[in-house]
Amino acid sequence: MKLYNTIISVTLGTLCLTGCFKEEPLNAECDIEQVVVRTDNPEGLFFSLSDTIQTVLSTADSIGFSVKRTADLTALAPVFRLTPGATIVPGNGSVHDFSKKAVNYTVTSEDGQWHRDYKVAFVPTTKTVSDSLVYDFELAELPADKPGYYDWNTENEDGQTAKWSTGNPGFRLTNSRALPDAYPSARLADGYDGNGVRLTTRDTGPFGAMANMRIAAGNLFLGSFDVSQALVSALKATVFGVKFDRKPVKFTGYYRYTPGEKFQDRNGNIVDGKVDKGDIYSVLYRNHDDEGNPVTLDGENVLSSPLIVAIARVDNITATGEWKSFDVDYTPLSALDPSLLEQYGYSLTIVFTSSADGAFFEGAIGSTLDIDKVRVECEKTE
Repeated sequence: MKLYNTIISVTLGTLCLTGCFKEEPLNAECDIEQVVVRTDNPEGLFFSLSDTIQTVLSTADSIGFSVKRTADLTALAPVFRLTPGATIVPGNGSVHDFSKKAVNYTVTSEDGQWHRDYKVAFVPTTKTVSDSLVYDFELAELPADKPGYYDWNTENEDGQTAKWSTGNPGFRLTNSRALPDAYPSARLADGYDGNGVRLTTRDTGPFGAMANMRIAAGNLFLGSFDVSQALVSALKATVFGVKFDRKPVKFTGYYRYTPGEKFQDRNGNIVDGKVDKGDIYSVLYRNHDDEGNPVTLDGENVLSSPLIVAIARVDNITATGEWKSFDVDYTPLSALDPSLLEQYGYSLTIVFTSSADGAFFEGAIGSTLDIDKVRVECEKTE
């Protein structure tokens, strides 16, 4: 609901004051903003004390807590911070058994005209057993709750879900009628082997020009996209990383790249002689700072944060009409702490984009990066 307020403020500007005061209308928002899990034994439930609190994206309708496999989930009482005036059923802080399934909650706005349904789950974390993480992108879905664009969240061999995200929700703000294949991140039917992913830099049209965000680069990354930040602070909208418990050593896959014809700067001016380029990289970083505060990297610091411990980046992604393999090692920037790794104290992201400077709304419309058969090879364990 808050997203609509942002759009209105961007498109309409400041409203004029009227000559008289009217009674404040009841709030129409019905969001869960934060969830807190209070328990007498947080160490027996979570990997870190900070995991007891979770901020909820405005677009989310499912909330998942990663917990230890031995955690007792039979009597938990999540406490929710709601948008002002909203109510929640079942009651806020009520006790439920989360050991077998998620619990459904309904939030109703203060004015009683709107409601949202949420699923809250506590998921025992499965250790990463495979030495090679496989991402083939064969199953591109069109979920009913995400009309218009594809989703690639599928389980790997260890039963873990690969949390892939894209900037498609942001593009939808500028072109809600676009067909799935016209979005920046779309399914590719003729991948290297079977299906793949096609990332294309798109024109965002009049709305994008008005917001000085004239292009939307195709992207795909491990993490989440906060669409409520898309028009406010675009670099903050991309939230990178999923918790990880292995030491990655090699990053491989296949790509195909065609740069668009005309590179433009953020103001839409054509930059003569400049050729667009794609970007492919993976980053492993500490997900807590020295004071124990949780950290997620975003578009501002995903390649520069001092918490980064290893990077694998593909150099010189130039035009190629044929599929080309990439095979790069993770370059260590600091030593891994085995005990921290065991407690999921690191997060891993993988990032693909059709325009390397797309986060700054610079690139060439039509630049296309195709991706398929991606692997992350981990250090072998006994």
